[in-house]
Amino acid sequence: MPALPSSLFEPVWVQFAVLCPEQPEFNPGHPLGCHRRRVPDRVVFEHVIAALVHGSGYERIASEGCSDRTIRRRLRSWAEAGLGEQVHELALDAYDRMIGLDLADVSADGAITKAPCGGDRAGRSPVDRGKGGMKRSTGVDGYGIPLGIVGATANRHDSPLLRDTFEACSTQLRHFWPEQVTAHLDRGYDSKRCRDLLDEIGFDAEIACKGVPAPIQVGKRWVVERTNSWVNGFGKIRRCTDRNAKIIDFYLYLTAAIVTIRQLIHRARTLYRWDTRPTTRRLK
Repeated sequence: MPALPSSLFEPVWVQFAVLCPEQPEFNPGHPLGCHRRRVPDRVVFEHVIAALVHGSGYERIASEGCSDRTIRRRLRSWAEAGLGEQVHELALDAYDRMIGLDLADVSADGAITKAPCGGDRAGRSPVDRGKGGMKRSTGVDGYGIPLGIVGATANRHDSPLLRDTFEACSTQLRHFWPEQVTAHLDRGYDSKRCRDLLDEIGFDAEIACKGVPAPIQVGKRWVVERTNSWVNGFGKIRRCTDRNAKIIDFYLYLTAAIVTIRQLIHRARTLYRWDTRPTTRRLK
């Protein structure tokens, strides 16, 4: 079984391959003028996707044609080049042109997952008996398409991450926002600090009030909860064993790109016709 259906893997890889810097087949700095052939980016990317989906360690997914050290080195170079953010930006652009982003209503919320190996984004989890945990704050559009993600330690409150979350969304959208935007937030953001921030950036506020039962005032912010469940379906996000913040951000934005492309294909199949168009709701 593939880690991802081909209808999702191929679009992600085509865009990712364009962004990858070209490298010679042999290392030009070798003193004898020869070296082992460079493992193709496609092979390494397949192993990275397997690690992302299943959450496996690099030693477990390594093969004869691609060692775990090769995966780590290539992953580090891709993360430092910001390829995860770039491929997500391209996915958002394609979704906006074919379906259209609903930027009149946006939502943001945090989610805590496990980080048992520590690292830059690990902290005491308040929902897991103080074990190592990672928090991510995600901003989504009115349908739940992830616009921007910010990683932090699990013991950070959601409200201080709101500014960074919307700044990340603005960066991925190339600073394009409609004239009127309404931010739908849960009662964790019910504070003067958050309301002043929304006034500063020009967003209208729809924030649930503390002390009122959530189902009565859920409004339009439920889509971010659905997006968090989509992202938690990836093993590397659900249980992050990486310690480097850039690599974690790479995985977060690569996951957001996959989620965006999946929703793009899912919604486009009823609006457009192409030769390899899926005929069922389940992508293959």
